[in-house]
Amino acid sequence: MDQFTLNLLVVGATFALYIGIAIWARAGSTAEFYAAGQGVHPVMNGMATGADWMSAASFISMAGIIAFGGYDTSAYLMGWTGGYVLLAMLLAPYLRKFGKFTVPEFIGDRFYSGTARFVAVVCLIIASVTYVIGQMTGVGVAFSRFLEVSNATGLYIGAAIVFAYAVLGGMKGITYTQVAQYVVLIIAYTIPAVFISLQLTGNPIPALGLFSNEVHTGQPLLQTLEGLVTDLGFKSYLNQSDTTLNMFLFTMSLMIGTAGLPHVIVRFFTVPKVSDARSSAGWALVFIALLYLTAPAVAAMARLNLINTIYPQGVAAAPVSMADIEGKEELAWVRNWAKTGLLTFEDKNGDGLVQYVGDKEVNELTVNNDIMVLANPEIANLPGWVIALVAAGGLAAALSTAAGLLMAISSAVSHDLIKGQLNPNISEKNELLAARISMGVAIAVATYLGLNPPGFAAQTVALAFGLAASSIFPALMMGIFSKRINNKGAVAGMLAGLIVTIVYIFLHKGWFFVADTASFSDSAPMLLSIKSTSFGAVGALINFAVAFAVSSATGAPPAKVQDLVESIRVPKGAGAAQSH
Repeated sequence: MDQFTLNLLVVGATFALYIGIAIWARAGSTAEFYAAGQGVHPVMNGMATGADWMSAASFISMAGIIAFGGYDTSAYLMGWTGGYVLLAMLLAPYLRKFGKFTVPEFIGDRFYSGTARFVAVVCLIIASVTYVIGQMTGVGVAFSRFLEVSNATGLYIGAAIVFAYAVLGGMKGITYTQVAQYVVLIIAYTIPAVFISLQLTGNPIPALGLFSNEVHTGQPLLQTLEGLVTDLGFKSYLNQSDTTLNMFLFTMSLMIGTAGLPHVIVRFFTVPKVSDARSSAGWALVFIALLYLTAPAVAAMARLNLINTIYPQGVAAAPVSMADIEGKEELAWVRNWAKTGLLTFEDKNGDGLVQYVGDKEVNELTVNNDIMVLANPEIANLPGWVIALVAAGGLAAALSTAAGLLMAISSAVSHDLIKGQLNPNISEKNELLAARISMGVAIAVATYLGLNPPGFAAQTVALAFGLAASSIFPALMMGIFSKRINNKGAVAGMLAGLIVTIVYIFLHKGWFFVADTASFSDSAPMLLSIKSTSFGAVGALINFAVAFAVSSATGAPPAKVQDLVESIRVPKGAGAAQSH
Protein backbone atom coordinates (compact mmCIF):
# COMPACT_ATOMS: atom_id res chain seq x y z
CA MET A 1 0.00 0.00 0.00
CA ASP A 2 1.41 3.41 -0.94
CA GLN A 3 2.05 6.07 1.70
CA PHE A 4 -0.70 8.42 0.52
CA THR A 5 -3.38 5.72 0.82
CA LEU A 6 -2.08 4.71 4.24
CA ASN A 7 -2.20 8.33 5.39
CA LEU A 8 -5.79 8.65 4.19
CA LEU A 9 -6.84 5.47 5.98
CA VAL A 10 -5.28 6.32 9.35
CA VAL A 11 -6.20 10.02 9.37
CA GLY A 12 -9.68 9.26 8.01
CA ALA A 13 -10.29 6.63 10.71
CA THR A 14 -9.37 9.09 13.48
CA PHE A 15 -11.58 11.80 12.00
CA ALA A 16 -14.50 9.39 11.77
CA LEU A 17 -13.93 8.56 15.45
CA TYR A 18 -13.93 12.25 16.47
CA ILE A 19 -17.09 13.10 14.56
CA GLY A 20 -18.80 9.94 15.80
CA ILE A 21 -18.03 10.88 19.40
CA ALA A 22 -19.33 14.42 18.80
CA ILE A 23 -22.62 13.04 17.48
CA TRP A 24 -22.89 10.61 20.41
CA ALA A 25 -22.13 13.34 22.96
CA ARG A 26 -24.09 16.12 21.26
CA ALA A 27 -24.89 18.98 23.64
CA GLY A 28 -28.60 19.43 24.23
CA SER A 29 -28.51 22.23 26.80
CA THR A 30 -26.35 25.25 27.63
CA ALA A 31 -24.98 23.42 30.70
CA GLU A 32 -23.76 20.61 28.43
CA PHE A 33 -22.53 23.02 25.75
CA TYR A 34 -20.51 25.21 28.16
CA ALA A 35 -19.45 22.78 30.92
CA ALA A 36 -20.32 19.22 29.75
CA GLY A 37 -23.04 19.07 32.40
CA GLN A 38 -20.27 19.14 35.09
CA GLY A 39 -20.23 15.34 35.10
CA VAL A 40 -16.80 14.48 33.67
CA HIS A 41 -14.65 12.02 35.66
CA PRO A 42 -11.35 13.56 36.91
CA VAL A 43 -9.14 11.08 35.02
CA MET A 44 -11.09 11.65 31.80
CA ASN A 45 -10.96 15.39 32.41
CA GLY A 46 -7.21 15.17 33.00
CA MET A 47 -6.78 13.39 29.68
CA ALA A 48 -8.99 15.91 27.88
CA THR A 49 -7.07 18.75 29.53
CA GLY A 50 -3.83 17.20 28.33
CA ALA A 51 -5.11 17.15 24.75
CA ASP A 52 -6.51 20.67 25.13
CA TRP A 53 -3.17 21.86 26.47
CA MET A 54 -0.82 20.00 24.10
CA SER A 55 -1.55 21.88 20.94
CA ALA A 56 0.09 22.02 17.54
CA ALA A 57 2.71 24.16 19.28
CA SER A 58 3.57 21.27 21.62
CA PHE A 59 3.26 18.38 19.16
CA ILE A 60 4.35 19.88 15.86
CA SER A 61 6.33 23.01 16.58
CA MET A 62 7.98 22.84 20.01
CA ALA A 63 10.48 20.08 19.21
CA GLY A 64 11.14 21.77 15.87
CA ILE A 65 11.92 25.10 17.44
CA ILE A 66 14.14 23.41 20.05
CA ALA A 67 15.86 21.40 17.29
CA PHE A 68 17.03 24.62 15.64
CA GLY A 69 17.17 26.91 18.70
CA GLY A 70 18.87 24.61 21.20
CA TYR A 71 19.39 25.78 24.77
CA ASP A 72 17.69 29.16 24.31
CA THR A 73 14.38 27.59 23.35
CA SER A 74 14.30 25.25 26.36
CA ALA A 75 12.31 28.08 27.93
CA TYR A 76 9.27 26.73 26.11
CA LEU A 77 9.48 23.55 28.18
CA MET A 78 10.11 25.35 31.47
CA GLY A 79 7.47 28.00 30.94
CA TRP A 80 4.65 25.78 29.73
CA THR A 81 5.21 23.05 32.35
CA GLY A 82 5.73 25.48 35.22
CA GLY A 83 2.69 27.46 34.18
CA TYR A 84 0.49 24.43 34.38
CA VAL A 85 1.62 23.86 37.97
CA LEU A 86 0.68 27.47 38.73
CA LEU A 87 -2.73 26.96 37.18
CA ALA A 88 -3.36 23.73 39.08
CA MET A 89 -2.33 25.15 42.46
CA LEU A 90 -3.37 28.79 42.40
CA LEU A 91 -6.41 29.08 40.15
CA ALA A 92 -8.26 25.91 39.17
CA PRO A 93 -9.75 24.86 42.55
CA TYR A 94 -10.85 28.38 43.46
CA LEU A 95 -12.49 29.08 40.13
CA ARG A 96 -14.32 25.75 40.33
CA LYS A 97 -15.44 26.72 43.84
CA PHE A 98 -17.00 29.86 42.38
CA GLY A 99 -19.20 27.62 40.24
CA LYS A 100 -19.67 29.60 37.03
CA PHE A 101 -19.31 28.60 33.40
CA THR A 102 -16.71 31.06 32.10
CA VAL A 103 -13.73 33.22 33.10
CA PRO A 104 -15.43 36.52 32.13
CA GLU A 105 -18.42 35.52 34.27
CA PHE A 106 -16.12 35.12 37.28
CA ILE A 107 -14.44 38.47 36.60
CA GLY A 108 -17.79 40.21 36.09
CA ASP A 109 -19.24 38.88 39.36
CA ARG A 110 -16.06 39.24 41.44
CA PHE A 111 -15.56 42.83 40.33
CA TYR A 112 -19.31 43.53 40.38
CA SER A 113 -19.15 45.16 36.97
CA GLY A 114 -20.58 44.55 33.53
CA THR A 115 -17.70 46.61 32.16
CA ALA A 116 -15.16 44.28 33.78
CA ARG A 117 -16.96 41.30 32.26
CA PHE A 118 -16.96 42.96 28.83
CA VAL A 119 -13.23 43.81 29.03
CA ALA A 120 -12.52 40.22 30.06
CA VAL A 121 -14.45 39.02 26.99
CA VAL A 122 -12.32 41.26 24.77
CA CYS A 123 -9.09 40.03 26.39
CA LEU A 124 -10.21 36.42 26.05
CA ILE A 125 -11.14 36.75 22.39
CA ILE A 126 -7.89 38.51 21.45
CA ALA A 127 -5.70 35.93 23.24
CA SER A 128 -7.73 32.95 22.02
CA VAL A 129 -7.88 34.08 18.38
CA THR A 130 -4.10 34.64 18.39
CA TYR A 131 -3.65 31.17 19.89
CA VAL A 132 -5.96 29.54 17.37
CA ILE A 133 -3.92 31.03 14.51
CA GLY A 134 -1.03 28.84 15.70
CA GLN A 135 -3.26 25.76 15.70
CA MET A 136 -4.55 26.42 12.20
CA THR A 137 -0.95 26.93 11.06
CA GLY A 138 -0.15 23.46 12.40
CA VAL A 139 -3.23 21.98 10.74
CA GLY A 140 -2.15 23.43 7.40
CA VAL A 141 1.37 22.05 7.79
CA ALA A 142 0.15 18.52 8.58
CA PHE A 143 -2.56 18.34 5.92
CA SER A 144 -0.41 19.88 3.20
CA ARG A 145 2.17 17.10 3.44
CA PHE A 146 0.14 14.03 4.24
CA LEU A 147 -2.78 14.71 1.92
CA GLU A 148 -0.38 16.10 -0.69
CA VAL A 149 -2.22 19.39 -1.10
CA SER A 150 -1.13 23.01 -0.74
CA ASN A 151 -0.73 24.55 2.70
CA ALA A 152 -3.83 26.70 2.15
CA THR A 153 -5.99 23.76 1.03
CA GLY A 154 -4.84 21.77 4.07
CA LEU A 155 -5.87 24.63 6.32
CA TYR A 156 -9.36 24.78 4.75
CA ILE A 157 -9.85 21.03 5.24
CA GLY A 158 -8.80 21.26 8.89
CA ALA A 159 -11.15 24.18 9.51
CA ALA A 160 -14.05 22.18 8.08
CA ILE A 161 -13.30 19.23 10.38
CA VAL A 162 -13.11 21.45 13.48
CA PHE A 163 -16.35 23.14 12.49
CA ALA A 164 -18.08 19.77 12.15
CA TYR A 165 -17.38 18.40 15.60
CA ALA A 166 -16.85 21.51 17.74
CA VAL A 167 -19.98 23.35 16.64
CA LEU A 168 -22.03 20.16 16.93
CA GLY A 169 -20.88 18.80 20.28
CA GLY A 170 -20.06 21.84 22.39
CA MET A 171 -18.00 21.22 25.55
CA LYS A 172 -19.57 17.81 26.09
CA GLY A 173 -18.65 16.56 22.62
CA ILE A 174 -15.26 18.30 22.71
CA THR A 175 -14.38 16.71 26.07
CA TYR A 176 -14.87 13.12 24.96
CA THR A 177 -13.34 13.85 21.56
CA GLN A 178 -10.26 15.24 23.30
CA VAL A 179 -9.90 12.04 25.32
CA ALA A 180 -9.66 10.11 22.03
CA GLN A 181 -7.33 12.76 20.59
CA TYR A 182 -4.99 12.51 23.57
CA VAL A 183 -4.67 8.75 23.09
CA VAL A 184 -3.92 9.27 19.39
CA LEU A 185 -1.40 12.08 19.87
CA ILE A 186 0.58 10.50 22.71
CA ILE A 187 0.92 7.19 20.84
CA ALA A 188 1.85 9.05 17.66
CA TYR A 189 4.49 11.11 19.48
CA THR A 190 6.15 8.34 21.49
CA ILE A 191 6.28 5.43 19.01
CA PRO A 192 8.53 7.16 16.43
CA ALA A 193 10.59 8.64 19.28
CA VAL A 194 11.21 5.12 20.62
CA PHE A 195 12.18 3.84 17.16
CA ILE A 196 14.60 6.72 16.54
CA SER A 197 16.10 6.52 20.04
CA LEU A 198 16.81 2.84 19.45
CA GLN A 199 18.39 3.63 16.06
CA LEU A 200 20.67 6.36 17.40
CA THR A 201 21.48 5.22 20.95
CA GLY A 202 20.15 1.70 21.47
CA ASN A 203 18.03 3.02 24.35
CA PRO A 204 14.24 2.56 23.94
CA ILE A 205 13.40 5.42 26.30
CA PRO A 206 13.92 8.70 24.38
CA ALA A 207 14.41 10.85 27.50
CA LEU A 208 17.27 8.56 28.56
CA GLY A 209 18.53 8.14 25.02
CA LEU A 210 19.12 11.90 24.89
CA PHE A 211 21.89 11.47 27.46
CA SER A 212 23.23 8.18 26.06
CA ASN A 213 26.08 7.58 23.63
CA GLU A 214 25.42 7.80 19.91
CA VAL A 215 26.00 4.33 18.43
CA HIS A 216 28.14 5.40 15.44
CA THR A 217 30.53 7.74 17.26
CA GLY A 218 30.50 6.25 20.75
CA GLN A 219 30.23 9.81 22.10
CA PRO A 220 27.30 11.28 24.04
CA LEU A 221 24.53 12.14 21.57
CA LEU A 222 24.37 15.80 22.63
CA GLN A 223 28.15 16.16 22.32
CA THR A 224 27.99 14.64 18.83
CA LEU A 225 25.21 17.04 17.82
CA GLU A 226 27.04 20.03 19.27
CA GLY A 227 30.13 19.21 17.26
CA LEU A 228 28.16 18.88 14.03
CA VAL A 229 26.20 22.15 14.33
CA THR A 230 29.24 24.20 15.30
CA ASP A 231 31.38 22.65 12.54
CA LEU A 232 28.70 23.70 10.02
CA GLY A 233 28.66 27.26 11.34
CA PHE A 234 25.33 27.14 13.18
CA LYS A 235 24.99 28.60 16.66
CA SER A 236 25.78 26.34 19.60
CA TYR A 237 23.08 23.83 20.55
CA LEU A 238 24.11 23.55 24.21
CA ASN A 239 25.20 27.08 25.11
CA GLN A 240 23.09 30.15 25.82
CA SER A 241 23.13 32.89 23.21
CA ASP A 242 20.01 34.83 24.23
CA THR A 243 20.21 37.32 27.09
CA THR A 244 19.33 36.13 30.59
CA LEU A 245 16.81 38.97 30.91
CA ASN A 246 14.86 37.92 27.83
CA MET A 247 14.97 34.22 28.74
CA PHE A 248 13.68 34.95 32.24
CA LEU A 249 10.86 37.19 31.00
CA PHE A 250 9.98 34.72 28.25
CA THR A 251 9.74 31.85 30.74
CA MET A 252 7.63 33.97 33.11
CA SER A 253 5.40 35.10 30.25
CA LEU A 254 4.73 31.50 29.25
CA MET A 255 4.14 30.46 32.86
CA ILE A 256 1.62 33.09 33.83
CA GLY A 257 0.13 33.06 30.36
CA THR A 258 -0.52 29.34 30.80
CA ALA A 259 -2.28 30.02 34.09
CA GLY A 260 -4.45 32.64 32.41
CA LEU A 261 -5.52 30.66 29.34
CA PRO A 262 -9.32 30.55 29.36
CA HIS A 263 -9.68 27.39 27.27
CA VAL A 264 -7.67 25.42 29.86
CA ILE A 265 -9.29 27.06 32.90
CA VAL A 266 -12.78 26.22 31.64
CA ARG A 267 -11.88 22.52 31.71
CA PHE A 268 -11.99 22.66 35.51
CA PHE A 269 -15.63 23.76 35.41
CA THR A 270 -16.61 20.41 33.89
CA VAL A 271 -16.00 18.22 36.97
CA PRO A 272 -18.55 17.63 39.77
CA LYS A 273 -16.57 18.89 42.81
CA VAL A 274 -13.64 21.10 43.86
CA SER A 275 -11.67 18.03 44.92
CA ASP A 276 -12.22 16.65 41.41
CA ALA A 277 -10.73 19.85 39.96
CA ARG A 278 -7.56 19.28 41.99
CA SER A 279 -7.47 15.61 41.05
CA SER A 280 -7.98 16.23 37.33
CA ALA A 281 -5.20 18.85 37.43
CA GLY A 282 -2.84 16.24 38.83
CA TRP A 283 -3.83 13.68 36.21
CA ALA A 284 -3.43 16.26 33.45
CA LEU A 285 0.11 16.99 34.62
CA VAL A 286 0.94 13.28 34.39
CA PHE A 287 -0.47 13.04 30.87
CA ILE A 288 1.33 16.21 29.77
CA ALA A 289 4.64 15.01 31.24
CA LEU A 290 4.60 11.96 28.97
CA LEU A 291 5.06 14.21 25.94
CA TYR A 292 7.14 16.97 27.51
CA LEU A 293 9.79 14.56 28.81
CA THR A 294 10.10 13.15 25.29
CA ALA A 295 10.19 16.43 23.35
CA PRO A 296 13.85 17.42 24.01
CA ALA A 297 14.98 14.01 22.77
CA VAL A 298 12.80 14.27 19.66
CA ALA A 299 14.30 17.71 18.96
CA ALA A 300 17.95 16.70 19.29
CA MET A 301 17.52 13.42 17.40
CA ALA A 302 15.62 15.10 14.56
CA ARG A 303 18.39 17.69 14.11
CA LEU A 304 21.05 14.97 14.20
CA ASN A 305 19.19 12.86 11.63
CA LEU A 306 18.74 15.89 9.37
CA ILE A 307 22.46 16.68 9.36
CA ASN A 308 23.47 13.05 8.87
CA THR A 309 21.05 12.76 5.94
CA ILE A 310 22.49 15.80 4.17
CA TYR A 311 26.09 14.83 5.05
CA PRO A 312 26.02 11.00 4.87
CA GLN A 313 29.85 10.77 4.92
CA GLY A 314 30.26 13.35 7.70
CA VAL A 315 30.39 17.14 7.63
CA ALA A 316 34.04 17.09 6.49
CA ALA A 317 32.95 15.38 3.26
CA ALA A 318 30.70 16.66 0.47
CA PRO A 319 26.94 16.96 1.10
CA VAL A 320 24.30 15.24 -1.01
CA SER A 321 23.96 16.38 -4.60
CA MET A 322 20.98 17.79 -6.44
CA ALA A 323 20.90 14.51 -8.41
CA ASP A 324 20.71 12.54 -5.13
CA ILE A 325 17.75 14.60 -3.91
CA GLU A 326 15.96 14.25 -7.23
CA GLY A 327 16.55 10.51 -7.55
CA LYS A 328 17.38 8.65 -4.33
CA GLU A 329 14.53 6.95 -2.48
CA GLU A 330 15.96 7.72 0.98
CA LEU A 331 15.76 11.43 0.10
CA ALA A 332 12.15 11.26 -1.08
CA TRP A 333 11.16 13.13 2.09
CA VAL A 334 13.00 16.22 0.80
CA ARG A 335 11.05 16.12 -2.47
CA ASN A 336 7.77 15.49 -0.65
CA TRP A 337 8.15 18.38 1.78
CA ALA A 338 9.42 20.69 -0.96
CA LYS A 339 5.98 20.36 -2.59
CA THR A 340 4.41 22.01 0.46
CA GLY A 341 6.66 25.06 0.24
CA LEU A 342 7.85 24.45 3.83
CA LEU A 343 11.25 23.15 2.67
CA THR A 344 13.33 24.61 -0.12
CA PHE A 345 16.63 23.60 -1.72
CA GLU A 346 18.63 25.17 -4.52
CA ASP A 347 22.10 25.04 -5.99
CA LYS A 348 23.19 28.65 -5.51
CA ASN A 349 26.83 28.23 -6.53
CA GLY A 350 26.23 25.75 -9.37
CA ASP A 351 28.45 23.00 -7.96
CA GLY A 352 25.67 20.42 -8.06
CA LEU A 353 25.71 20.00 -4.26
CA VAL A 354 23.25 21.14 -1.55
CA GLN A 355 25.11 22.97 1.19
CA TYR A 356 23.46 23.00 4.65
CA VAL A 357 25.44 25.55 6.67
CA GLY A 358 24.91 28.34 9.17
CA ASP A 359 25.86 31.13 6.74
CA LYS A 360 22.55 32.28 5.24
CA GLU A 361 24.25 33.59 2.12
CA VAL A 362 25.80 30.21 1.38
CA ASN A 363 23.12 27.89 2.79
CA GLU A 364 21.16 26.01 0.11
CA LEU A 365 18.65 24.08 2.26
CA THR A 366 15.93 25.82 4.27
CA VAL A 367 13.75 23.75 6.60
CA ASN A 368 10.68 25.21 8.34
CA ASN A 369 10.77 24.53 12.11
CA ASP A 370 7.19 23.26 12.04
CA ILE A 371 7.93 20.26 9.82
CA MET A 372 10.64 18.61 11.92
CA VAL A 373 8.45 16.36 14.08
CA LEU A 374 6.24 15.37 11.14
CA ALA A 375 9.19 14.76 8.84
CA ASN A 376 11.29 12.98 11.47
CA PRO A 377 9.95 9.44 10.76
CA GLU A 378 10.52 9.95 7.03
CA ILE A 379 14.07 11.21 7.58
CA ALA A 380 14.76 8.15 9.75
CA ASN A 381 13.20 5.81 7.14
CA LEU A 382 10.64 4.42 9.58
CA PRO A 383 7.75 2.21 8.36
CA GLY A 384 4.86 3.83 6.49
CA TRP A 385 2.35 3.15 9.27
CA VAL A 386 4.49 5.18 11.69
CA ILE A 387 4.50 8.12 9.27
CA ALA A 388 0.70 7.92 8.94
CA LEU A 389 0.34 7.70 12.73
CA VAL A 390 2.43 10.85 13.22
CA ALA A 391 0.18 12.66 10.73
CA ALA A 392 -2.89 11.63 12.72
CA GLY A 393 -1.20 12.67 15.98
CA GLY A 394 -0.21 16.10 14.72
CA LEU A 395 -3.72 16.74 13.50
CA ALA A 396 -5.19 15.46 16.78
CA ALA A 397 -3.02 17.90 18.75
CA ALA A 398 -3.91 20.88 16.58
CA LEU A 399 -7.61 20.11 16.32
CA SER A 400 -8.09 19.35 20.04
CA THR A 401 -6.69 22.70 21.13
CA ALA A 402 -8.42 24.57 18.32
CA ALA A 403 -11.73 23.12 19.49
CA GLY A 404 -11.06 24.14 23.09
CA LEU A 405 -10.13 27.67 22.07
CA LEU A 406 -13.19 28.00 19.84
CA MET A 407 -15.33 26.79 22.74
CA ALA A 408 -13.88 29.51 24.96
CA ILE A 409 -14.51 32.14 22.27
CA SER A 410 -18.08 31.05 21.57
CA SER A 411 -19.03 30.89 25.26
CA ALA A 412 -17.54 34.36 25.82
CA VAL A 413 -19.59 35.79 22.94
CA SER A 414 -22.88 33.98 23.54
CA HIS A 415 -22.89 33.63 27.33
CA ASP A 416 -20.93 36.65 28.54
CA LEU A 417 -21.55 39.20 25.80
CA ILE A 418 -24.99 38.40 24.39
CA LYS A 419 -26.72 36.90 27.44
CA GLY A 420 -24.69 38.73 30.07
CA GLN A 421 -24.67 42.18 28.46
CA LEU A 422 -26.94 42.61 25.44
CA ASN A 423 -29.95 40.32 25.87
CA PRO A 424 -30.31 38.78 29.38
CA ASN A 425 -33.71 37.28 28.47
CA ILE A 426 -32.46 35.29 25.46
CA SER A 427 -33.86 31.75 25.38
CA GLU A 428 -31.61 28.74 25.91
CA LYS A 429 -32.24 27.62 22.32
CA ASN A 430 -31.21 30.99 20.88
CA GLU A 431 -28.19 31.16 23.20
CA LEU A 432 -27.01 27.81 21.86
CA LEU A 433 -27.56 29.06 18.31
CA ALA A 434 -25.55 32.21 19.06
CA ALA A 435 -22.75 30.09 20.53
CA ARG A 436 -22.55 27.94 17.42
CA ILE A 437 -22.66 30.93 15.06
CA SER A 438 -19.91 32.74 16.98
CA MET A 439 -17.79 29.58 16.87
CA GLY A 440 -18.23 29.40 13.10
CA VAL A 441 -17.18 33.05 12.73
CA ALA A 442 -14.15 32.44 14.95
CA ILE A 443 -13.12 29.47 12.78
CA ALA A 444 -13.37 31.63 9.65
CA VAL A 445 -11.25 34.42 11.18
CA ALA A 446 -8.64 31.98 12.48
CA THR A 447 -8.42 30.27 9.09
CA TYR A 448 -7.91 33.57 7.32
CA LEU A 449 -5.16 34.64 9.73
CA GLY A 450 -3.65 31.14 9.68
CA LEU A 451 -2.87 31.61 5.97
CA ASN A 452 -0.35 34.31 6.92
CA PRO A 453 0.71 33.65 10.53
CA PRO A 454 3.05 36.04 12.39
CA GLY A 455 5.58 33.25 13.03
CA PHE A 456 6.04 29.54 13.48
CA ALA A 457 3.22 27.80 15.33
CA ALA A 458 5.06 27.86 18.67
CA GLN A 459 6.02 31.53 18.24
CA THR A 460 2.45 32.53 17.42
CA VAL A 461 1.20 30.62 20.44
CA ALA A 462 3.83 32.36 22.59
CA LEU A 463 2.31 35.71 21.57
CA ALA A 464 -1.10 34.46 22.73
CA PHE A 465 0.41 33.44 26.07
CA GLY A 466 1.83 36.93 26.44
CA LEU A 467 -1.61 38.45 25.84
CA ALA A 468 -3.22 36.12 28.41
CA ALA A 469 -0.39 36.82 30.86
CA SER A 470 -0.78 40.58 30.63
CA SER A 471 -4.57 40.74 30.82
CA ILE A 472 -6.40 37.71 32.27
CA PHE A 473 -3.95 36.17 34.77
CA PRO A 474 -3.49 39.27 36.97
CA ALA A 475 -7.27 39.84 37.13
CA LEU A 476 -7.85 36.24 38.22
CA MET A 477 -5.07 36.33 40.82
CA MET A 478 -6.21 39.63 42.31
CA GLY A 479 -9.83 38.51 42.17
CA ILE A 480 -9.06 35.43 44.25
CA PHE A 481 -6.34 36.63 46.61
CA SER A 482 -7.02 40.35 47.18
CA LYS A 483 -10.18 41.75 48.75
CA ARG A 484 -9.03 45.32 48.14
CA ILE A 485 -9.01 45.33 44.32
CA ASN A 486 -12.21 46.98 43.11
CA ASN A 487 -13.98 47.16 39.75
CA LYS A 488 -12.23 50.33 38.59
CA GLY A 489 -8.80 48.92 39.39
CA ALA A 490 -9.51 45.62 37.65
CA VAL A 491 -10.75 47.27 34.45
CA ALA A 492 -7.88 49.77 34.36
CA GLY A 493 -5.32 47.02 34.99
CA MET A 494 -6.66 44.69 32.29
CA LEU A 495 -6.82 47.47 29.72
CA ALA A 496 -3.34 48.78 30.58
CA GLY A 497 -1.72 45.35 30.43
CA LEU A 498 -3.51 44.33 27.24
CA ILE A 499 -2.95 47.57 25.32
CA VAL A 500 0.74 47.92 26.19
CA THR A 501 1.41 44.28 25.24
CA ILE A 502 -0.54 44.47 21.97
CA VAL A 503 1.26 47.65 20.94
CA TYR A 504 4.65 46.11 21.73
CA ILE A 505 3.80 42.98 19.72
CA PHE A 506 2.51 45.00 16.76
CA LEU A 507 5.63 47.18 16.77
CA HIS A 508 7.70 44.00 16.31
CA LYS A 509 5.36 41.80 14.24
CA GLY A 510 3.59 44.50 12.24
CA TRP A 511 0.25 46.17 12.90
CA PHE A 512 -2.40 43.44 12.86
CA PHE A 513 0.45 41.09 11.86
CA VAL A 514 1.11 42.84 8.53
CA ALA A 515 4.87 42.33 8.45
CA ASP A 516 5.75 45.40 6.36
CA THR A 517 4.41 47.73 9.07
CA ALA A 518 6.80 46.57 11.84
CA SER A 519 9.11 49.21 13.33
CA PHE A 520 11.34 46.77 15.24
CA SER A 521 12.21 43.07 15.11
CA ASP A 522 12.88 40.42 17.72
CA SER A 523 16.51 40.40 16.65
CA ALA A 524 16.66 44.16 17.38
CA PRO A 525 13.94 44.79 20.00
CA MET A 526 12.59 48.14 21.08
CA LEU A 527 13.23 47.77 24.83
CA LEU A 528 16.57 46.35 26.02
CA SER A 529 16.68 42.73 24.77
CA ILE A 530 12.98 42.00 25.40
CA LYS A 531 11.42 40.24 22.40
CA SER A 532 7.73 40.46 21.55
CA THR A 533 7.17 36.90 22.80
CA SER A 534 8.59 37.86 26.22
CA PHE A 535 6.75 41.11 26.85
CA GLY A 536 3.69 39.47 28.45
CA ALA A 537 5.48 39.34 31.81
CA VAL A 538 6.12 43.10 31.64
CA GLY A 539 2.48 43.68 30.66
CA ALA A 540 1.38 41.63 33.69
CA LEU A 541 3.48 43.79 36.03
CA ILE A 542 1.88 46.89 34.52
CA ASN A 543 -1.57 45.31 35.01
CA PHE A 544 -0.89 44.59 38.69
CA ALA A 545 0.61 48.05 39.32
CA VAL A 546 -2.24 49.95 37.62
CA ALA A 547 -4.92 47.84 39.34
CA PHE A 548 -3.45 48.39 42.81
CA ALA A 549 -2.87 52.12 42.19
CA VAL A 550 -6.40 52.78 40.92
CA SER A 551 -8.00 50.61 43.64
CA SER A 552 -6.02 52.42 46.35
CA ALA A 553 -7.21 55.78 45.02
CA THR A 554 -10.87 54.72 44.93
CA GLY A 555 -13.34 53.08 47.28
CA ALA A 556 -13.08 49.56 48.66
CA PRO A 557 -15.32 46.82 47.18
CA PRO A 558 -18.70 46.22 48.88
CA ALA A 559 -18.68 44.04 51.99
CA LYS A 560 -20.55 41.22 50.23
CA VAL A 561 -17.87 41.07 47.52
CA GLN A 562 -15.13 40.91 50.14
CA ASP A 563 -17.03 38.09 51.86
CA LEU A 564 -17.31 36.33 48.48
CA VAL A 565 -13.54 36.53 48.00
CA GLU A 566 -13.05 35.08 51.47
CA SER A 567 -15.39 32.19 50.69
CA ILE A 568 -13.68 31.40 47.38
CA ARG A 569 -10.39 30.79 49.17
CA VAL A 570 -11.93 28.13 51.41
CA PRO A 571 -12.40 25.24 48.97
CA LYS A 572 -14.91 23.15 50.92
CA GLY A 573 -17.20 21.84 48.21
CA ALA A 574 -18.63 23.83 45.36
CA GLY A 575 -22.05 25.03 44.51
CA ALA A 576 -23.49 23.96 41.22
CA ALA A 577 -23.03 26.27 38.27
CA GLN A 578 -26.00 28.55 37.98
CA SER A 579 -28.51 27.54 35.34
CA HIS A 580 -29.00 29.97 32.48
